Amino acid sequence: MLRRAAGYLHARGSSSARLDAELLLAHSLQVRRLDLYLQFERRLEETELAGYRLLIARRGRGEPVAYIVGRKEFMKLDFEVSPAVLVPNPDTETLVHLAIERGRGLGAPVRVADVGTGSGCVAVAIAHYLPEALVWASELDEATLAVAAANVRRHGLESRVQLLSGDLLEPLPHDLQIICANLPYLNPAAELPAEVLAQPRGALFAAEAGAELVNRLLAAAPAKLAPGGLVLAEISAELVERLDLTPYSGHRLHRDLSAQIRVLEAWL
Repeated sequence: MLRRAAGYLHARGSSSARLDAELLLAHSLQVRRLDLYLQFERRLEETELAGYRLLIARRGRGEPVAYIVGRKEFMKLDFEVSPAVLVPNPDTETLVHLAIERGRGLGAPVRVADVGTGSGCVAVAIAHYLPEALVWASELDEATLAVAAANVRRHGLESRVQLLSGDLLEPLPHDLQIICANLPYLNPAAELPAEVLAQPRGALFAAEAGAELVNRLLAAAPAKLAPGGLVLAEISAELVERLDLTPYSGHRLHRDLSAQIRVLEAWL
C-alpha cells in the first residue's frame, strides 16, 4: 500500500511522495510512523484501506499533509495547524536560529516580537529555546490567532508569549530588542505548486511584487526598537532590490540550508 500510494502521489507532483504516504498511513491507523516498519507484514482491513485512500486522494489534489493530519513539526516541536494558517516551513528555521543566537548575547530578559505570527511557530520556538526571552506576537486575523493561542498553550508558554490582535507592529510595545517577521512576500504573479496555493493567499502574497508588507515593517520598526535593536525578516532573493533600508545603519543577508537567500538582518 505504501508503494502504491507513493507512486500515485509522485505521479501527481509530490516531491516527498514516500514520506507523505507514510505520514498519512500512520495518521490513518493512529500509530507512529516507526510502527509502519515494526508491523510491516500487517494486513489492512477494508475499512482501514478506505480511510487511507480518502487521505491519499486529498493529498493527490494538492492539499498539504499538515492540513490533513492537523499538525506539523517545526524546530523539533509539534504544532497544531489548520487551513487558517500557513504551514510552518523548515526554511523559516533559519530566522529562528538567528533570533536565538542574537538573543543569547543580550542578557535577560530579551524583548522579542514576532510580527504576523500565524501558527505561532516562530514565537513559540524562540520562547522555548531562549528561556530568557519575553515574546510579543501580533496577528490581524482572529481565526489565525486562535491557532497560535492553542500552540502557545500546547507548549506551556502562556507566561512568556503574549498574543496581540492588530496590524503588523501597531499593537506591540516599545523598546523591543529583536523584531522577527515571516510576512507575506511572494509576488502575486508567481507560479507556485498546488500545495503552496492551497494555503491562505493572505499569508503568501503581497503587493509591490511582494515587497509591500516587508517595507512597511522596515519603516515602522525603528520606532518600536530599543537602541541597537534589530529586525530579522524572512525574504526571497527577488525581494532584496525592492527593500528600503534607509532607516538602518547596516544590514546583512543570511542563506538557508539550501544556500538560498532567506533572512534579512537589519540593525539601527
